[in-house]
Amino acid sequence: MSHPPASGHDDDSLPSPPPVFHAEQALLGALLLDPHRLADLTGITTDSFSDPVHSAVFAALRTLPAPDPAEHAQNAHWLDRVLTTATRQVRGLMAPYLHTLIQVCPWPRHAPAYARMVEAEHARRRLRVATEHFLTTARDASLPHPVDAVLTEADTLAALVDDIATRFPPRAGVLPRTPPSVAVSAPASEALGEERVLLATAADHPAEIDSVRWLLPEDFTVPLHAGLWQCLTALARRQEPVDPVTILWEAQQRGLLRGTEPGEILQFLTGPQVSVTHWAERALQRSLLATAEHTGRRIKAYTEDPATTPFQLVAGARRSFADLSAIRVRWHHATAPAPPRQPRPKPATRAGPPTTTTARTARTSR
Repeated sequence: MSHPPASGHDDDSLPSPPPVFHAEQALLGALLLDPHRLADLTGITTDSFSDPVHSAVFAALRTLPAPDPAEHAQNAHWLDRVLTTATRQVRGLMAPYLHTLIQVCPWPRHAPAYARMVEAEHARRRLRVATEHFLTTARDASLPHPVDAVLTEADTLAALVDDIATRFPPRAGVLPRTPPSVAVSAPASEALGEERVLLATAADHPAEIDSVRWLLPEDFTVPLHAGLWQCLTALARRQEPVDPVTILWEAQQRGLLRGTEPGEILQFLTGPQVSVTHWAERALQRSLLATAEHTGRRIKAYTEDPATTPFQLVAGARRSFADLSAIRVRWHHATAPAPPRQPRPKPATRAGPPTTTTARTARTSR
């Protein structure tokens, strides 16, 4: 949004511009006063500016050759050319605003510092936009291969974080503040039903539990189901009998029956059985997508805090990716095709004693 001075009109009803707006003004004012300072700036482009008027002015500054310093000090011909060039890209820009930019610049020699501020805010905006796209993908239930799409977007987002880290190397000991807690949405009834089918199938076929060791209790949507999975895996690990009654007893020993009727647990533990591996993969996929959404919401919370520096953005984003990276490894382990079985090599044949039949035959013929 352009600030009113860019068009030459004041409007007290508009909100006060953020600090980066003043940094952009100071930078452009420094370049209008001393155009040769543009050569000292690296990493900043027209997209770095939050205001379209400022972006147009900067584009004009980059397009036009720098004027002769002596001539520039005597007249405003070069400023007129800047104005003409910039107005081709944006409307509402008038000559008084260029003079305003010059007047509000405290020190032209501080142009690199102003540019750094502009670039820092641009990094925040880039990360916020990329995170919103990542969240949209994680929430899109219509995708044919949602996990592949989410992991691809995660790689894109991680590459952006690496690029920001290159421009703003993290400082030792600079950690982001803890973002506000992210609310957890209620699980869908479909998820609850699938998890109960998984628990019932595992209760009827405990020997298959070992094949899905990549599924963890935190992959379940409700604590009760997570606790029952722990009961199942514990009984199977101890090689004790596994059936709905033994699971119910183990659940009581673990304090899982508070507020839950035992009959309800027995009912869904004796439900239909299909395939432990199939429903375990479904549960893990749902957990991965939920983890991706939680990761995106945490990173977005960092970008929405104006006090978070680029160094802290990088540190916070990388810490937020930790859980997604961990479950990603488990997903690949669960879905990777089994390696082909190599045929067992034939045992090596030991050499026998030398054959002497021919020699004996020769002696006999004499």
